[in-house]
Amino acid sequence: MIPINKELTNSVILKAQSSPRRRMNHNFHTDLNDTFQRMLNCLEPETYCRPHKHENPSKREVFIILSGTALVVQFDNEGKITESIVLNNSNGQFGVEIPPATWHTIIALESGTVVFECKDGPYSPANDKDFASWAPAEGDPESLNYTRRLLENIGL
Repeated sequence: MIPINKELTNSVILKAQSSPRRRMNHNFHTDLNDTFQRMLNCLEPETYCRPHKHENPSKREVFIILSGTALVVQFDNEGKITESIVLNNSNGQFGVEIPPATWHTIIALESGTVVFECKDGPYSPANDKDFASWAPAEGDPESLNYTRRLLENIGL
C-alpha cells in the first residue's frame, strides 16, 4: 500500500517551491513503460505548463485536485479557449479527464496546489507531448504574460 497523505504532499510542495520550474512530480509508477502512469503534480502559481496534447500515441490525462486550486483549460487547434474548469475541493469540482489529442494546460491559482495525475503510458520524452505552436515555449519571458491573458479571458 502506498499512502497519499499530507506528509507526502507537503514534502513534494516544498520541492516544487524551491524548483526553478516551480513544479515537481512525485511518480508512483516505477517504470516509464508502465501503461498506467500515476503521479502527484505539485504546482506553484509561477509555473508555466505550455499548452500541449498527447497524440501519436493518443493518451488520456486525468487531474484530481488534492489541495489548492488549479485551472484546467482546453483549446481548439488555433488556441481559442473551448472549455475551462477551476478545480478546488470547496467548490465541488474535484477533477477532470482530458480526452486524447486535445490541447490543454493546467495553471496553479494558489500556492501548494497538488493534483493527482493519471495518464496512459508508456512515457517517452520523445513523443509524450505535442506542444502548441501558438503558445510561448517554457522559459520564454512571454509565458507569464500568456498565462495572465488566459486568466483574464476566463475572468479570473
